[in-house]
Amino acid sequence: MTKHPCCAELRLLAPTRTAARVILRADMQGMASEPVGDGLWEALLGGDPAARRAAPLYGALLDAADAATRAPAGSFVLGRLAQSLDGCIATASGHSFWISGEADVRHTHRLRALSDAVVVGAGTIRADDPQLTTRNCRGPSPVRVVIDTERRLAPHYRVFNGGPATLLLCAADAPGGAAGDAELLRLPRGAAGLDIAAIIAALHGRGLRRIYVEGGGVTVSRFLAAGGLDRLHVTIAPVLLGAGIPAFSLPGVAHPRDGLRLDWTVHRLGEDILFDIPLERRV
Repeated sequence: MTKHPCCAELRLLAPTRTAARVILRADMQGMASEPVGDGLWEALLGGDPAARRAAPLYGALLDAADAATRAPAGSFVLGRLAQSLDGCIATASGHSFWISGEADVRHTHRLRALSDAVVVGAGTIRADDPQLTTRNCRGPSPVRVVIDTERRLAPHYRVFNGGPATLLLCAADAPGGAAGDAELLRLPRGAAGLDIAAIIAALHGRGLRRIYVEGGGVTVSRFLAAGGLDRLHVTIAPVLLGAGIPAFSLPGVAHPRDGLRLDWTVHRLGEDILFDIPLERRV
């Protein structure tokens, strides 16, 4: 029997304490890869229109960001998650390095370079202790923004000690002060966590108009549920974790017809697949 080109070869690995992992090596012959070498990337950073046409993933993103920020009060907000095939951003024990492949990691750093600010929640800081810099690509590192609603993070994390500027956002009524080198900014609460519109407005007031919400799942979900995203990048890696932390935490619906139906463009990043999803921001 002829094997369909999109069929996947399954390789079962021995179960670990955190998850039984199944690696899926997918033959993606029907999907074009989008290699963006250093030269093309430099041209994109320089604003070359031809480079945008040659790299449609980044070209579409930059065009949308330009349109959104053209007005004096305009901002552009991009959300981003990388998940397993079964919808997890980490194992049940919190391990996420690395679900997606090298090309997707480089894409993450490039999105930082195209942004004024990179936003993460307190859970991401606790789990990963990220630097949130552009060390894997050319381009400037953005201002780092940490949402710690209840102001509970300890000061030893790397984002609070050296490197690019860091803003630490917490609720107006939360106890505690600044952490390390970070500047503390108090904002009003929303229905869950901080008020999303207040976050976007506060960053805009500091000249941070291209906002990249990198994670984790709760933070991206809160921006999405509040209508605070212009665009969403979701990478799906060919790996099954069996159990883990879900990518999205959104209010449920009674029937599939009530769900948020999305349009997307699909791109290949190495062995991974990226869904580029335009949204209509409401706040």
